[in-house]
Amino acid sequence: MAKIQSYGATEVVTGSCHVLQLKDGRHIMIDCGMFQGRAEERNLEPFGFDPADIDILLITHGHLDHVGRIPKLVKEGFKGEIITLRSTMDLAEVVLLDSAKLMDIDYQTRYRKAQRRGMEQSIRPPLYTLDDVNALYQLPMHFVHYEEKLELKNGLSVMFKNAGHILDSAIIQITFEENGVEKTVVFSGDLGNNNDIVMPLPQTFDEADVLYIESTYGDRNHRGIQESLVEFKTIITETLKKDGNVVIPSFAIDRAQEILCTLKQMYDDGELPECHIYLDSPMAIRATELYNTYHDELSQHCQDNLLRDGSVFGFPYLHYTLEAEESMKINEKKSRCIIIAGSGMCNGGRVLHHFKHRLWDEKNALIIVGYQAEGTLGRLLVDGAKEIKVYGEEVCIKAHVHTINGFSAHADQKELIHWIRTFKRLGKIFIVHGERQKQEIFQKAIEEQLGKKSHIVKAGEEIGV
Repeated sequence: MAKIQSYGATEVVTGSCHVLQLKDGRHIMIDCGMFQGRAEERNLEPFGFDPADIDILLITHGHLDHVGRIPKLVKEGFKGEIITLRSTMDLAEVVLLDSAKLMDIDYQTRYRKAQRRGMEQSIRPPLYTLDDVNALYQLPMHFVHYEEKLELKNGLSVMFKNAGHILDSAIIQITFEENGVEKTVVFSGDLGNNNDIVMPLPQTFDEADVLYIESTYGDRNHRGIQESLVEFKTIITETLKKDGNVVIPSFAIDRAQEILCTLKQMYDDGELPECHIYLDSPMAIRATELYNTYHDELSQHCQDNLLRDGSVFGFPYLHYTLEAEESMKINEKKSRCIIIAGSGMCNGGRVLHHFKHRLWDEKNALIIVGYQAEGTLGRLLVDGAKEIKVYGEEVCIKAHVHTINGFSAHADQKELIHWIRTFKRLGKIFIVHGERQKQEIFQKAIEEQLGKKSHIVKAGEEIGV
């Protein structure tokens, strides 16, 4: 009997990694992501299986928590075939190269400090290097398109559909035969929020014997996008009209593009006061270029932008600051700037320099548009900190701090329930990719609203298909 074991994203949000073992012995892995936050130490642990046994790797999308351990997988023996969208591998390359670079910087810093204590042997090397990322891209790859049924050996087939989460995101349906009976397993990956700014609405499948569903926001509903857009526009216009500046910490993938798309729409509608807008994140700039390249995966609104203007996101006020020198020159602009910079949770990156130069001035505004994990600098700001430390210097917070929650790239409980409801035939439901307490709330909602039982998957648990 076929079985599925999960080695990540079980009672936690990150580290997505599931292995479907068919009766004929083939092993199909779905994602191999990095653990983040409090679970990050798990990245150092053994996989729990032999990477050399994996025959096929399917990838739902290029976020670090879905692709971040693939170079480690290759380093430890995976030599199988990767099946995904071409845009997925292009975006994953940006993410993985950045990840390897940051790990190397961290390692070199820790190593130098340890050397001064004569303890350099105690410093663990990075999880993987730039060479390991490059080795990944030497493996055999088969690129598919959305809604294309790819027939593999012995009755096995896969199909990808647009999950509407970020560029390249996919829901994956796996169909196989066992004892003459056809079985279907669907992995939701991460499902998108129905705000339709950059990404289209998630597509659906008609049937599944087994569904693995994400539950990141399974415990709550988002604030309406229209309310969030009104608040966002109001803050922008009021701050700029007072000759203030707006700083927006942003995740490089999807959130930055949503903000650009919103500002472009304000410009097109005559709502945006004259200003300078800076996308000050090399990773976000590279991701935005890929969004432009693979524009056919985006929303109709983005397609219309491209047809009318020749660019999905570009407009006269927008500047891309790729080099560090360009970033530093932003500090010479004293008024009417909008600065979009990483990192999204304010724990590093160029946004810290802008905090140092802008947050002490009451004419300025800070807009938080993404989730801020406990223990991050962003969370301190959301919770009302009056003072923060940036590069060893105390900075008082006089700028107006605003939190807008409607830009989430994840479906909320209502949207997840609606998506499940679209199946015409659905067997067992398994809940992954969420914190345990939130999963329990989601599990109860599934039973109450759909009249179906579901199961919260534990780490390493063996599920018969």
